[in-house]
Amino acid sequence: MNTYLFVYDLMQFCGHSWIFTNMIIRFMSFGKDSLADTFYSIGLVMRLCQLLSVLEILHILIGIDKSRFFPRFLQITERIIVLFVVINSQEEVQGKYIVCVLFFLWNLLDVVRYTYNMLARTGIYYLPLTWLNFSLCILLYPLSVLAKAFAIYVSLPYFETFGTYSIKLPLPFAFSIYFPYVLKMYLLVLLIGMCFIMQNLFSERKAHLGTGNIKKKRS
Repeated sequence: MNTYLFVYDLMQFCGHSWIFTNMIIRFMSFGKDSLADTFYSIGLVMRLCQLLSVLEILHILIGIDKSRFFPRFLQITERIIVLFVVINSQEEVQGKYIVCVLFFLWNLLDVVRYTYNMLARTGIYYLPLTWLNFSLCILLYPLSVLAKAFAIYVSLPYFETFGTYSIKLPLPFAFSIYFPYVLKMYLLVLLIGMCFIMQNLFSERKAHLGTGNIKKKRS
C-alpha cells in the first residue's frame, strides 16, 4: 500500500507541478494577459487533479491513510464545488482574475504537500520541507477560502441571469430551488468549515513540529 500511495502522490505532484510551472511561465511571457485565460490553458489538468483527489477520502475510509477524515473531506469538497459547480458551469467566471489567484494558491499548497508526502512514504523527513508543509498551509488556506468566497460572489449575477441549477417544479408540487440562495448559504458553510480546518491545521503542525517529534525524525 505504501508503494501505491507513493505513486498516487507522485501523480498529483506531477500534475500540480505542471500547472504551477505553466502559470509562472505564462505570466512571465505574457504578463497580465495570461491571467484571463488561466482556466482555458490549465483547466483540464486542474479538473483531473481535483477529481483524482477524491481518492484521498477513500484512502482514509479504508485505513491506508491516517489523516483525519472530516477536515480532508471538507477541503476536497470545497474545491470540487467551487471548481465544477461554480467556475466550470459559468463561462463568464472562467476569465476572471480570481480564478488565476485561486489556482495559484491551490497548486502552491499541493506542490509542497505532495512533495512532503512522497518523501515521508520513503521515511525521509527533511526538516525545512516539514516546516514549510505544516506552516504554509496555515497562511495560505484562509486566503484560498477568501478566494473561493469571492469566486462564488462574482458568479452570483450569472447564476441569477441564466438560472443555472435553479429548479422550479410545476403544480401540484409548487417547489423551487433558487441556486443563488444555495450559494449564499454555502458561503456561511465555507467560513464555519475554515474555522474547523484551521484548528486541525494548527494541531497537525504542533504534532509534527513539536520538539520531541523533530528530534525523533532527525534520528
